[in-house]
Amino acid sequence: MRVLRRGDAGPEVAEIRSMLASLDLLPPGAGTGGHAAFDTVVEHAVRAFQQRRGLITDGIVGPATYRALRGSSYHLGSRPLAYLISSPVHGDDVFALQERLTELGYDAGRPDGGFGPQTERALRNFQRDYGLVVDGICGSATVRALRQLSPRARGGRPVFLREQEQVRRAGPRLRGKRIVIDPGHGGSDLGVVVDGVREVDIVWDLARRLEGRMKATGMEALISRGPDQSPSELQRAEFANEAGADLFLSLHCDGNGSPFAQGVASFHFGTGNGTTSTVGELLAGYIQRELAARTGLLDCRTHPKTWEIFTRTRCPAVRLEIGYLSNDMDRRRLSDPAFRDVVAEGILVAVKRLYLLGENDQPTGTFTFADVLAHELAKAE
Repeated sequence: MRVLRRGDAGPEVAEIRSMLASLDLLPPGAGTGGHAAFDTVVEHAVRAFQQRRGLITDGIVGPATYRALRGSSYHLGSRPLAYLISSPVHGDDVFALQERLTELGYDAGRPDGGFGPQTERALRNFQRDYGLVVDGICGSATVRALRQLSPRARGGRPVFLREQEQVRRAGPRLRGKRIVIDPGHGGSDLGVVVDGVREVDIVWDLARRLEGRMKATGMEALISRGPDQSPSELQRAEFANEAGADLFLSLHCDGNGSPFAQGVASFHFGTGNGTTSTVGELLAGYIQRELAARTGLLDCRTHPKTWEIFTRTRCPAVRLEIGYLSNDMDRRRLSDPAFRDVVAEGILVAVKRLYLLGENDQPTGTFTFADVLAHELAKAE
C-alpha cells in the first residue's frame, strides 16, 4: 500500500476512514473533505489510534499503522488463524489467542498480535492435550475449546517469569552473551541533521565504542548494519533473530521542532495495558537511570511501544533516543567523543546490572567499566 497522509484522497483513504469510524474514532460525516479525503479530522483520529496502540504518533498511515488498523477489526473466531511464513497473520484476534493460551499454561511467547512459530507450537500442544485435530490452525472447533476451559491462572505475568528465568539461568557473567547493537538509519538515511551534526554519524560512532567495550568483557557484540547500509526495521530484527541474540539495543538521537526539547528516553515492547517484555522493560529502566545519572541529560523516562523492531525481535529489545540534536546543549554534548564514551559505559553497566539481578550491585552511576572488567575476571577465576 502507499503511505497515506493529510491531503490524500481516493478509495484507500475511504477504507481508512471506515476503519476509524468502526473504532469510534471518527464520527460519521466528520471533516470537510468528503468520505474519501484525508483531512485534519482524519489525521487527528489516526494520531489517537496510534497513541492508543503504542505506534509512532505521526498522523501518517504507513504499513505498521495500516496493519494495526486492519488487525483491530478482527476478534477471536472471526477467521481461521495459522502460521503462514510468506504472509504472516496479524490482528487483535491473534493477540486474544496468545493471551488465552498463556492463561491456560501454554507458552505462546509475548502477546504481540503476530501469529509466529511459537504461537503455532503452543496451539498444537493445546490441540493435542484437548483431543483436537493437531493442525496448528485456530478454527471454530479450537475456539470453542479455548472458550470452554477455565484458565489455570488469571493476572500475573507468566511471560515475564519465563523471560526473567532465562536471564537468571544465563548467569551474572557477560562472557558469551550475544548482543546486537543497532545504530539507527545509515546509508542515504541520515536521520536528524542540525548544523552539520548528523544522527547517523553520532550513533555509528557510539555503536563502535559500545562494541569495543562489550568485546573487552568477553561478550559477542554484533552491529546490525554496515556504515553505508540502511536496512528496514524488519531486516534489523531478522538479523538479531538469525544471530540468536540475547539482547537487541537500537541507538538513535532525537529531533523536535522546538529547540527546548531535550533529554534521553528509552523504549521497550509493551502495549500500555500490562502486556510487556519485562526483561526489555527492566533493561530500559537500567539504561535510562544510568544515562540520566551519568550524563545529566533530562530524564524523559521509559515507554512501552509496539514498534516493529520490538514485535519482530524474539529477544528483549530496547531503543534509546539519546539527546535532541535540535537542542543546542544536547547537540554540543553529543558532538564530544568523551561524552559518547560516558554514554557507552553507561549502557554497558546497565546490561551488567540486568544479568546481576540485584546481586553484588552498586548504586546507580557509580559502577565503572573497570568494575565490570574486575567482576568478569573475578568470576572467571
